[in-house]
Amino acid sequence: MGFRDMKRRDLLAMIGTVAGSAVMYQAATSLGLAAETTYTGPIKLDGDARGASVLILGAGVAGLVAAIELRKAGYKVQVLEYREKAGGRSWSLRGGDTYTELGGFKQTVGFDPGLYINPGPWRIPYHHRAVLDYCHRYGVALEPFNQVNYNAYLHSSQAYGGKPQRFREIQADYHGHVAELLAKLTNQRALDGTVGKEDQEKLLESLRAWGGLDKNYAYAAGLESSNVRGYAKAPGGGVNGAPVPSTPAGLSDVMQGGLWRFLGMGMRDEFQSTIFQPVGGMDQFPTALARQVKDLIRYNTKVTEIRQDDHGVTVTYTDTVKGGAPQTAKADWCLCTIPLTVLSQIKLNVGAKMTNAINAVPYEAAAKVGLQFKRRFWEQDEAIYGGISFTDLPIAMIGYPNSGYGSPGKGVLLGTYVFGPYAMEYTAMPPEERVKRALAYGAQIHPQYIKEFDTGVAVGWHRVPWTLGCHAAWTEETRAAHYQDLCQVDGRIALAGEHASYITGWQEGAVLSSLDAITRLHKRVVTA
Repeated sequence: MGFRDMKRRDLLAMIGTVAGSAVMYQAATSLGLAAETTYTGPIKLDGDARGASVLILGAGVAGLVAAIELRKAGYKVQVLEYREKAGGRSWSLRGGDTYTELGGFKQTVGFDPGLYINPGPWRIPYHHRAVLDYCHRYGVALEPFNQVNYNAYLHSSQAYGGKPQRFREIQADYHGHVAELLAKLTNQRALDGTVGKEDQEKLLESLRAWGGLDKNYAYAAGLESSNVRGYAKAPGGGVNGAPVPSTPAGLSDVMQGGLWRFLGMGMRDEFQSTIFQPVGGMDQFPTALARQVKDLIRYNTKVTEIRQDDHGVTVTYTDTVKGGAPQTAKADWCLCTIPLTVLSQIKLNVGAKMTNAINAVPYEAAAKVGLQFKRRFWEQDEAIYGGISFTDLPIAMIGYPNSGYGSPGKGVLLGTYVFGPYAMEYTAMPPEERVKRALAYGAQIHPQYIKEFDTGVAVGWHRVPWTLGCHAAWTEETRAAHYQDLCQVDGRIALAGEHASYITGWQEGAVLSSLDAITRLHKRVVTA
């Protein structure tokens, strides 16, 4: 099959296999097969709200955005929030904070002042324009989040004797051997008929530069490969300043080690640079939103029933701090941002289609462990400044702080960020055991762990009372059967949150879902 006979998706698949998902995504965009966020600017809710009232359930990002925009449009707004603070999953834990999960396990965070861990979202991609717009609009300071650090580690317990390898070394060796193979195919005229002669010459030139190949198009020990993977002895000054080239691993070692599986992470659309984080913790984002509507939010309210009729919506709730008899709140309309795992346990009179949709979506399992150490040894000993090390151990990864570089004193690592079966296993353990496991596994990558450890905190998302899981886990089948039913306005009730988006697990999905839901609600009001 020649290039002219290829379907666009066949071509994209080939590009993705050879060059990675980043190149594939750019090609897909040019072919009209991919798109970035649908956000184009501030929402405009034109038309008379007619004094209508809206009750918002949940002061997470989706609920806060809705409260801000609906009040601007002239609605009477009230917000009920289960927690003692706004933000939902956009949450940071700092020294002195306490957190009690299902089962009664209570943790008091012992981090030093200024240090924190984000149990939920910790990144904002550059093309999540809605979140970035609200950050800029309400003064949330941002700083770079380093997704790919070429000096961080890739680690396999089954390869290289269990010794962690620098990201740059594995990437250079993988790219180098792939480039050498493609160069050989080109020189053997194996690409004749699919790539023109002039393009083959340009391809060889690009492979030499991309793969660190020598003048014979070989990936071997030398200055060319060392300039990509690093030197055995780096260039220096004086009489002994000459560099000593490093020796690349063989192709079989690279493939059998399996560490190439981690190389594409930073190429995925949502992880491509530039990525941001709020200065001082992810909770700075919802905190800034909450300041705009602080007089509208009632905290420590547990919703127990949501009822609607032809005239409005009545929500029954209890005060989780003061107790007492159940109370009610009423409004003409209701925007519910409660996670589906919790909402499915609340009495709610909506139609069968929405009910089935709410019950059809499980939530992804996830666990995080934050570890404070007596010094920033990853910087001082190993020159790792921000970024992530990946491993096949149950901790999955180690995330290094992307701020405070070179600071004296203590520092906090993300010592575990795991999904799936390992996350369920972690969540089933008491928090102190999760921390011990994170230390034991992490010490295989950083031996300093044992001596330098100070304190830790662990969050298993299926034990988080206000979420009961990390994020909605849609499948193609459940989306086809239930997604549209979930997103429809049912009588006087609409749902919003990351679960009502195609960007699940991201704050952008929550914001876009919220803006979409209130736009449709507003249309009903002004056209009633």
